Amino acid sequence: MQRPSRVLVINGPNLNLLGTRQPEFYGTTTLADLESACRNWGSELALTVDTFQSNHEGAIIDRLHRAREDVDAVVINPGAFTHYSYAIFDALEAVELPAVEVHISDITHREVWRRQSVIGPACVATIYGRGTDGYHDALRHLVFRAEAPPVTVPYGSHPDQVGDLRLPDGPGPHPVIVLIHGGFWRSPWQRDLMDGPAVDLSGRGVATWNLEYRRGPGCWQDCLADIAAGVDHLSRLTADHQLDLNRVALAGHSAGGHLALWAAGRDRLPHGSPWADPMITPRWAVALAGVVDLEAAFGEHLGDDAVEEFFGGVPDYRTVSPNHMLPLGVPQLIVHGTADDRVPVEHSRGYVARARTAGDTVDLLELEGSDHSVLVDGRSNEWDETATLVVERLTES
Repeated sequence: MQRPSRVLVINGPNLNLLGTRQPEFYGTTTLADLESACRNWGSELALTVDTFQSNHEGAIIDRLHRAREDVDAVVINPGAFTHYSYAIFDALEAVELPAVEVHISDITHREVWRRQSVIGPACVATIYGRGTDGYHDALRHLVFRAEAPPVTVPYGSHPDQVGDLRLPDGPGPHPVIVLIHGGFWRSPWQRDLMDGPAVDLSGRGVATWNLEYRRGPGCWQDCLADIAAGVDHLSRLTADHQLDLNRVALAGHSAGGHLALWAAGRDRLPHGSPWADPMITPRWAVALAGVVDLEAAFGEHLGDDAVEEFFGGVPDYRTVSPNHMLPLGVPQLIVHGTADDRVPVEHSRGYVARARTAGDTVDLLELEGSDHSVLVDGRSNEWDETATLVVERLTES
């Protein structure tokens, strides 16, 4: 897949009313402001962005047909056509351009009819519930997907039980880093958040296994089961993809940091636990701005009570929170920016002190003035410093 240079952003019916139409769902950004932002985001990604809006199905189809001649990829918010326009689905299939479906609101928490998309199967990804920033993430995903195309592999039967496998150039066996995204365990946040690190690491000679998992209110048992199954699935991939299972690291960002450390410590869980007895023993575990202390996060109402939502009530921390599972028995790297306003750096500092007291080998990398999301930018200095250290540790003999 060639890296796109020109992308078409299509907005469907009623999106011309952005800024005034149901701002509680769609915000106050106008269509003109959104289209300007898309062009600016495109420039940052070395893309030229064309924009188009119509309330008419046929006009959208005609523009898609012309897209074969003048663009390399499509971002589309079909509006209400999402739920019934097989004609737009056919047009997307016919033009054979990579497309990302975008929705501004969280369609999973609105009317039931809004949750069904007939457009999504014609797209390489669907992004929803991130406001207008979802358009930026869609453009970004198209670029990263082209730079290092993944192989998406299921590790279970649920649609969210999949991972993106990226292999470096050259012969194996390849060291592997399992990537686990954050987003406070909420459904709008998906594995595209880790596209940048995945692409960068594959360029450094490391295979990446970027996991998706079930998310949403009260999902904690399904979520942990998925992370355990997803990590263990590496044992089924190694024969076909030349993976070195003696050199595996688990790396997660934000809530994914919690999941990475939890998975690293699974062999310390009580015998008989449904998640004990892992098939993969990681050499290294990495938490990037991780939610490493669920009890503190619960008490401080982080992420608008994200921990309470995750558990559907007050949690039992003993076999779920890394801070309560120590020692994990695996060397760890804890990375945190001092300017993080989503997960306080003090949580990582306290965790590191307790982990060392418990006997774990733990390095703390504090990044002065860095915020929460820059750690997984993939092209930031903060990510480069982290990735260099992780790859050196993972590949040393």
